Amino acid sequence: MSDLYTDPNELFDVCDSLGRPLGMRKRRADVHRDGDWHRSLHCWVVGQQPDGTPYVVFQRRSEAKDTSPGKLDATVGGHLAAGESVEEALRESQEEIGLSLSMDELLPLGVRQAALDVEPGVRDYEVQYVFLHRTNLPLNAFAPNPAEVAALVEIPIPAALSLFTGKCAEITVKALCNQRCHPNEAWLAEQRVRAEDFILLADRYFYRLCVQTDLMYKDFPHISI
Repeated sequence: MSDLYTDPNELFDVCDSLGRPLGMRKRRADVHRDGDWHRSLHCWVVGQQPDGTPYVVFQRRSEAKDTSPGKLDATVGGHLAAGESVEEALRESQEEIGLSLSMDELLPLGVRQAALDVEPGVRDYEVQYVFLHRTNLPLNAFAPNPAEVAALVEIPIPAALSLFTGKCAEITVKALCNQRCHPNEAWLAEQRVRAEDFILLADRYFYRLCVQTDLMYKDFPHISI
């Protein structure tokens, strides 16, 4: 892919596993080929339904993405370009879901190391800066970018925990879907979601994120990824 959002020539800062730059810049395609550590941002949109049930919004990645196409992932996720700060990388929220954010609107959850051998020849090794954004905006208030996002999926925490712990095989959730023939429009629909719809991870990241969100809405004073 060579579009604006999956440019193989985009430059990343190569870093160590703690996110410290090593003074070297490489093309996106080469970083993913060689398994170099590089930095990224995850911003999770969370909220409460009218009855008080907390939920997390997941992004279904576009089929055009170079890694994990069509899979469910963080609400907003993007690489830090070479020389870019975490704060500057918040541009990803506006680009992906039409939501402009600043650092003071986010709750930091910490830094995560994610080493994912996506497929032969694609090794995505990321140091991820993880944040929560708490809002009660309805799902149709967002504007998912069809070049990057196939849908935004609102998953209630109890349903997510049941799915991730194997207590149920499938859940039905609300989704804001992009319409390919009218790329500037989106519509609400129901989608059935199974565990295999999510990016396969070794550390139960999505489960842990939902647990931490649940604790936050129960006024637990300390949460971390």
